[in-house]
Amino acid sequence: MTSSPARDRILDTAFRLFYARGIRAVGVDLIISESGVAKATFYKHFPAKDELVLAYLDRVDAIWTAQLHAAAEAAGPEPADQLVGLFDALGTACRREGYRGCAFINAAAEAAPGTAIHTRTVAHKRSVLAWMRDLAARAGAEDPDALARTLALLLDGGLSDGALAADPGAPRAAKLAAGHLVASATPTSGAA
Repeated sequence: MTSSPARDRILDTAFRLFYARGIRAVGVDLIISESGVAKATFYKHFPAKDELVLAYLDRVDAIWTAQLHAAAEAAGPEPADQLVGLFDALGTACRREGYRGCAFINAAAEAAPGTAIHTRTVAHKRSVLAWMRDLAARAGAEDPDALARTLALLLDGGLSDGALAADPGAPRAAKLAAGHLVASATPTSGAA
């Protein structure tokens, strides 16, 4: 769908409110009011609330995926180092003002399995897992699937812990654990 100022305002408002309060806790009327658009304008761009939720998740996906990739690339050219370096995105996310955990885990908790919203959350998680699996294979992991799955669990756990415990040391601990996992799964790597 093409962008317009009104659509962008609606999506910006939904992004802020959905993340801060939860998807089901935020009604269309509140989004309309806070975005300053007419009801007809809202429904022109988003005929159903679920369409807005999917657009929100698409935006979250673009932002979070870019942050993960940037953190991995900043760790250097070696895939093993990138697998560990991607955990720097966790530290950045957890320190953000108003951090409430992973938007996809939060959305999945509110959506019934089989719905478009739940399916979108699963697609995001599978995409991140596939990328991590590719890095693990390129790093020479003996079992790239197992390493990627373990690192994904560690990343998701770190995202959740960041919201629950708000311990600034948790992202460092997750990165350290990732380093040990990568080093043990790729004996020739320098990651640790």
